[in-house]
Amino acid sequence: MSTATSTSPSGPPARVLVVDDDPTVAEVVTGYLRRAGHDVHHAADGPTALEAALRLDPDLVVLDLMLPGIDGLEVCRRLRADRPVPVIMLTARGDEDDRIAGLELGADDYVTKPFSPRELVLRVECVLRRSRTAATEPPGPLRLAGAGIQLDPRTRRAAKNGQELTLTLREFDLLAYFLTRPGRAHGREELMRDVWGWDFGDLSTVTVHVRRLRAKIEDDPAAPRLIQTVWGVGYRFEAAGEGVPR
Repeated sequence: MSTATSTSPSGPPARVLVVDDDPTVAEVVTGYLRRAGHDVHHAADGPTALEAALRLDPDLVVLDLMLPGIDGLEVCRRLRADRPVPVIMLTARGDEDDRIAGLELGADDYVTKPFSPRELVLRVECVLRRSRTAATEPPGPLRLAGAGIQLDPRTRRAAKNGQELTLTLREFDLLAYFLTRPGRAHGREELMRDVWGWDFGDLSTVTVHVRRLRAKIEDDPAAPRLIQTVWGVGYRFEAAGEGVPR
């Protein structure tokens, strides 16, 4: 990784917790994020990370998966159980199972080591931007409904057949995207661009989030009727003609 240079902040400063036991990686990551205008704190192991998250209430966590004390997957699970704080994982190249496990736990993104610190800053600011947009959604009459699913973008609440759904930030955005475009086929590249706001990245992120969403909204996730796979294209949401904004 190269020496940090200054970048311009794309939004108000955020409180970011960087969790990594490698002092060199931690120094570079914190340096770049501070130059981007953020308030950055560092923890070098799992127990310290959980204590720091409780004390600091961070806006985002950059989390290495290989940690002493408590590993990154368990830290991610406990963070997500407490509140939906955005998490970007740092993983070693080739650790695909760990990456998928982290995404299954609700992490928003991952960056593979060795990585470009500038790319990491871009990922951080993209996730922060979407998180802040969700938190400041202006009041309005918009409701989304289809296939027994109801979404309220103002309150970020969702339900199916009257039962509340527990969705992560990205799962909610993905479901809202599908509900406003029923019957249309969407490629994974399109979903990554329109839902994640990224023009680059590993498309398996989309695949894992679709699988997580199916597990929460389908009667039988192994035989999905709502989010259908369109072979050679991507996915299509079928809501029997109900999936329209109102």
